[in-house]
Amino acid sequence: MDILRKIFRKKSVESLLAESKSSTGLERSISVWQLIMIGIGAIVGAGIFVLTGKAACFHAGPAVVLSFLVGGIACICAAFCYAELASTIPLSGSAYTYMYAAFGEFPAYITAGLLIMGNFLSVAVVAIGWSGYFTSLLSDFGIHIPAIFTNPTGTQIYDELSGNYVTSIINLPTLCICLLVTFILYSGLKSFKLINLLSVVSKTFVLLLFIIIGFYFVDIQNLSPFIPQNTGNFGEFGISGIIAGASMIFLAYNGFDNIASAAQEAKNPQRSLPIAIICSILISAVIYGLVSFVLVGIAPYKELGVAEPIAVAVDKMGMKWFATLIKFGSLAGLMSVILVMSYGIIRVIYSMSIDGLFPKALSRIHEKNKVPHIATLFVGIVVSITASTAQLTQMVRLGNLGILLTFIIVCFATIFLRYSRPDLDRKFKCPFMPFLPLFGICVMFWLVYSMPSIIYLYALIWLLCYSAIYFTYGLFHSKLGSKQIH
Repeated sequence: MDILRKIFRKKSVESLLAESKSSTGLERSISVWQLIMIGIGAIVGAGIFVLTGKAACFHAGPAVVLSFLVGGIACICAAFCYAELASTIPLSGSAYTYMYAAFGEFPAYITAGLLIMGNFLSVAVVAIGWSGYFTSLLSDFGIHIPAIFTNPTGTQIYDELSGNYVTSIINLPTLCICLLVTFILYSGLKSFKLINLLSVVSKTFVLLLFIIIGFYFVDIQNLSPFIPQNTGNFGEFGISGIIAGASMIFLAYNGFDNIASAAQEAKNPQRSLPIAIICSILISAVIYGLVSFVLVGIAPYKELGVAEPIAVAVDKMGMKWFATLIKFGSLAGLMSVILVMSYGIIRVIYSMSIDGLFPKALSRIHEKNKVPHIATLFVGIVVSITASTAQLTQMVRLGNLGILLTFIIVCFATIFLRYSRPDLDRKFKCPFMPFLPLFGICVMFWLVYSMPSIIYLYALIWLLCYSAIYFTYGLFHSKLGSKQIH
């Protein structure tokens, strides 16, 4: 029983609020507009540039527009919950911190594990997608990188330059973009905010241009039948295909939780965090709906099962210059996702290190740059090596599962704290409580149910290995356990 008492020990909300007001060495310099840019920077990326075509081709057909709607509904429910908790407990750590207050230390640790898994795989998969667009763009200018340097280690692939099958050594563009992002994050918040702003403006401009120009090339025949008949297998078109498509492109909405990770670096976080979370989701949802409609309207959905679906649609328009511009926008968009999600992973690890659940070195702040520099280097190196060497393209659903389960947990935590601690000062309240969070939970469980069974096994293996760190280190070094935090 003593072990149960230890693993479910909680931080009081009062202690967390005191912690949020104490000096940490982090710099409070992020405005509400910069928080919105962080949200859009993380959200608008891989889902629209990489996964939309595959969701349409193999699952939903033209009804991929509805897949985005289903995913958006689930996310807006989770976003309202995040907004309430962020306004109540404005502390870095996002869902991990909220769970520490609601259900205790080990549930918080597991939640952080799901969040890290989801964001880590998202970063890795997006970095691989960035490599594909970068290689394609160079080819447009007559520059060809040998196949041994554009694929995961050990991949057998035909090299057009040599005319032979070769074994890949490393995905060099992926390695380079991950190391570049690490350098930007290590340099401090000023560099991070500037690069993210430029990336968000670039990709938003390109997507709006695609919507405006592409609307005149929409062929209504490509939209019929809007919901293709199910093939007899779950997830292959029909209603189940829309749901399966939503579970695949859920990654498209992942990232707004990273706004909450900026709580200790945001100006007036109790006001700015809820505004940024809700605004970034709504703006992204509108962009997604319009882009996906134009995409399946220009090109038949059966031709979109490629890594560059928007480029395929632009080719149909016969505008080569625009295809090149789209690739530039895609590179900018995917880079901002890598940047913001890496930022979120680092801040969660930083918070866990502060609490003693990870080694103390990971919470050290660089004297000049005002960032957790050791955690930044650690995450950057691990992501760089993994993304450039491992076969991760089939791990999208595992990343989505981690994020979906995190969102479900946050919805439960919001309901629990609303009724167990009605006295808390909430600058923002989730509307229609508890019905809105419960509706979001049901939709997200539906998306989880649509995933292949093997994904659950992968997640279980990860959580077992991750939990071993807690029971061999975190349990004995927890600051809450040693009564250094009250």
